[in-house]
Amino acid sequence: MGGAQTQKAERGPGRPRQERVTDDTLEAVIELVTEQGVEAVTMDAVAARAGVSKPAIYRRWPSKRALIIAAAESRIGPLSVPDLGDIRAELRAVLTARLAAYRLPGTARLMTELMAAAAEAGGDRGEYADYTDRLMAETRRILQRGIARGEVRPDIDIRSAATLVAAPLVYRLLAERELPNERFVEDLVALVVRAVGHPGA
Repeated sequence: MGGAQTQKAERGPGRPRQERVTDDTLEAVIELVTEQGVEAVTMDAVAARAGVSKPAIYRRWPSKRALIIAAAESRIGPLSVPDLGDIRAELRAVLTARLAAYRLPGTARLMTELMAAAAEAGGDRGEYADYTDRLMAETRRILQRGIARGEVRPDIDIRSAATLVAAPLVYRLLAERELPNERFVEDLVALVVRAVGHPGA
C-alpha cells in the first residue's frame, strides 16, 4: 500500500460491509490519536466515532495495541516496488511513498504516539516488531537486489542499511519537527547509495 489514508469521500454505500467496518474503525483511531493522543483510544470511543459495534472491533483486533498498530499500518504500511534495474530509482520510490504518507494530517502525531506506546511495552515488543519488520521488508528486498546487480557491496548488513534508509525521514519529521520534502529525499538517496554502493558500480 502507498500509505495514504482512505478518504471518507471514497466510502460509498456500495462497498462491502466488512471493508467499511475496517476502514471506518481505523480512520476513527487515527482521528482520536490526532486530536487527543493515544490515551483517547478506547474501544468505546472508537466504536462511537466509527459507528460500529465493539464486538465488530474485537473480532478484528483483540487489543488496543493491535488496533493502534493496524491504524498506523493503514497509513504507513508495506510497499511493493518493482525491479526498476536501478537502486537509486527503487529507493526513491520507497522514500517518495513514505513522504506522501508523512504529509497527511495527523501522521506525525500517530507515529509519535505509536513509538511512545512501543517504549512503554518494554520487552513485550512482539506486535510492534512484526509491524516494523513488514514496514522495512521492501527496503531490504531493494538492497538485496542491489547486491545481486552489483550496485551494493555484498558485505553490507541489510538490516542496518535498511534502517539507514528509513530513519532520516522519521527523524526530520519527529525530532526536527520539519516536514521532509523532495530535495531531502534526493539528498538521502545519494547519501545512502554512497554509503552502501559497490565501488565499481
